Amino acid sequence: MSEIRNINAQRWLDAFSEPHAAIYTFSHCMALADLNGDNDYKLIVADLGTGTMNIKLKVYKGTSLFTESTLIDVPTGVVTFHMDVSEPRIPAVAVASGPNIYIYKNMRPYFKFSLPTLEVNALERDLWLQMRDKCMEVDTFFELIQNLRQEIGFTHLTPRSQQLLLLEHEKWKSFVETHVTTPLKKQTVITSITTLNKNMAEEDAVACLVVGTENGGIYVLDPEAFTVLESLSLSGCSSSNNTVPVHLVATGLFDVEYRILATCRDGTICLLRRGFQEAKVLVQLSTQVVAMVVILENNNIVTALMDRTIQCFTRKGKKHWEIKSPKNVTTMGVVPLHHLSLTLLAVAMTGGTVQLYEGRQLVDVVTVPDTVSALRFGHFGQEENTLILITVGGSLYVKILKRTAHFTPQNDCIGLVPAQQIKMAIPKKTKLFVEHTMRERENAIAMHQTFQHDLFRLRLNTARACVRALESCNNPISTSTVDPLKMTAQVLGLGPKFKLYLTLENMSVSSTSKDLAISFHCDDKIYSVEKPFIYIPVLAPGLTYQFETGVECVSELGISDQIRIFIVKLDQSEPLLAVMVAMPACDTLTNV
Repeated sequence: MSEIRNINAQRWLDAFSEPHAAIYTFSHCMALADLNGDNDYKLIVADLGTGTMNIKLKVYKGTSLFTESTLIDVPTGVVTFHMDVSEPRIPAVAVASGPNIYIYKNMRPYFKFSLPTLEVNALERDLWLQMRDKCMEVDTFFELIQNLRQEIGFTHLTPRSQQLLLLEHEKWKSFVETHVTTPLKKQTVITSITTLNKNMAEEDAVACLVVGTENGGIYVLDPEAFTVLESLSLSGCSSSNNTVPVHLVATGLFDVEYRILATCRDGTICLLRRGFQEAKVLVQLSTQVVAMVVILENNNIVTALMDRTIQCFTRKGKKHWEIKSPKNVTTMGVVPLHHLSLTLLAVAMTGGTVQLYEGRQLVDVVTVPDTVSALRFGHFGQEENTLILITVGGSLYVKILKRTAHFTPQNDCIGLVPAQQIKMAIPKKTKLFVEHTMRERENAIAMHQTFQHDLFRLRLNTARACVRALESCNNPISTSTVDPLKMTAQVLGLGPKFKLYLTLENMSVSSTSKDLAISFHCDDKIYSVEKPFIYIPVLAPGLTYQFETGVECVSELGISDQIRIFIVKLDQSEPLLAVMVAMPACDTLTNV
């Protein structure tokens, strides 16, 4: 650890620190954006204040506070997105607060979007209507609301009924008299928010807003009209009733193909895709999630759990690796370093430590005096690689990555279990391997053409073998279009007496076959057929019919021969199907 901290001093510059900034926020309430189109990126922070007072939307330009706006309710997320394709490319700011999304353009209020109201329980509505008409006493009304709560659950009641159940007895009457005339309304709140590009993958392309709600719903909003483009649900993907999205990550394009990952309060990671209205449980975790990020380079999902573990999963939900952190994780973020073609994972822990991982290898450690509650890496001011840290005490720290900094995995991989610290014995590349690789590069076109030629030859041989199998005597099919028949013959027994089983099937889709018969032809000096002629009245399509006859070998020499089987139609001279069955050799000792 000491080695890494010594190297750390050579990688990061302490650009700014303000211990008395008094900012209380989380990572999902921070954003970096070029709000004026002058390539001077600013820091946008939704300050929670005390939770009831001093709730502000602050914008920092460099090291000073640029603007601030008052928010009505506690914010749950801040994102920046482009609403249109107009020039200059100035993004809008969306602040999720309660049931509303406040849109700011040029840092001025532009639009307010409210979530659709939910359907109120019919019985609850009737109880409030009866109370409005004074059809019952307050105590009786409270008892009926209490019974309804036990039946449908506390979370499915309206906020008015929930607040009534939490009041003391002497306040029931005044509360009911105050609110009974107001129309009953049920409104959910936003728990998480993110963005999803609409039809182009560029960084400044038009993007849709994706919000998760307290009732387990996920809405995709149009960036221009602010209407609901897609309404998805997480309620049916898990047996738990606590499928409330707390972290959202959206990838892809809405008009083409998109994937929305949501971590819920019950410890599940759910996946929503285009064309599917209901979510699918991708991973069931052992405990609740503190933070979740997606590494876009390999589509890996990285989660930090409350049991001090950091787990990485593939896009299909298979665990890739797991490490144990030395302390509790408070937040997590992605550190993309495009000039190094590298993406690091920043994990903040209690005590003011921020560890940076390349995969599961620890490469750097950043320390601050207090526990970090929010972090963001990106373009700030004129610097492209800036790490912004906010502590639980409200301090603000800005660190700039040096242009000459490089990250190499350390030998001592802190946090890894002993089995993961063992290096794999990978053999060196031999001269033969290198020559073989060079030959493949030089003759790539010829090798591909040879492969395609062999592949087509394999397909041709397979098709010929299939035709020969269909034409063989064991499973013949008639070529008649009027009566397409399929027959299978099987001989049972050791001799001299045999059983000949026939399976006949009409391969037509709708028409039946009538007036058919089975005829057997053999050398009467060798075999004697019990039923040389079998009449078949009707063959229904799609059904299998079985026939049998006895065959006895009458030759004393025990030789074997063939028996010809014909499927004939009584009004035709030529047979529809002919089969030749090779009889097995008869045991001569059995004849004696």
